[in-house]
Amino acid sequence: MFDVLKINEACKEQHEAVLAKGFEHQPIATNLMLIVSELSEAMEADRHNRHADTEAWNNETPTTIHSIADDAVLYKMPNGHLTDKEFAQAMCKHAFEKHIKDTFEDEIADAFLRLMDLCGEYGIDIEWHIKAKAAYNQIRPIKHGKAY
Repeated sequence: MFDVLKINEACKEQHEAVLAKGFEHQPIATNLMLIVSELSEAMEADRHNRHADTEAWNNETPTTIHSIADDAVLYKMPNGHLTDKEFAQAMCKHAFEKHIKDTFEDEIADAFLRLMDLCGEYGIDIEWHIKAKAAYNQIRPIKHGKAY
């Protein structure tokens, strides 16, 4: 189970990205409450049936292509036209805000990113803990001996 995990590396990268955006160290309690708030936002999004439309997002956003001829990165729009980086980024932003932002899936992603930041900041070997907990859960009784 969970033979290959690279979560620790991703957590470190996420924490570095958070710092690069100007956020500073927060106490563990603050970080935990920010995670809870993202989960609350996910619940509210689900209650209001706000779910991501990834197909629409994919249909409106450019894909990255690499030109071997001049070693350049190009962006291909869904209609086949090529565009520059600035326009491609603007299209991604617009499509994200239209089809993904503030949805259940978006808020769940926020909770994961905050958990990753917390693990990266405090050097938690979450890969080890996930594997250990999963192994322990395998030897526990049905429903862990509880009603639910």
